[in-house]
Amino acid sequence: MAKKKTNSESKSDTKKKEGGIGGLFIPAGILIGMGIGFLTGNIPAWMFIGLGTGFLCFAISLYLEKKK
Repeated sequence: MAKKKTNSESKSDTKKKEGGIGGLFIPAGILIGMGIGFLTGNIPAWMFIGLGTGFLCFAISLYLEKKK
């Protein structure tokens, strides 16, 4: 027979699937990079910088969350 999940177990499963709040760093980095790119006239370079920064912040947030 299947084990019924408790409320806390289902919340932790949802959190694992969503990636937590850290997943917002990637689109935020791209949008910030795009904005700076429009101001400086070099959109592709700043978008890549923003994307890399977003991935780095996402990785750091995952590391700090696992460390808890």
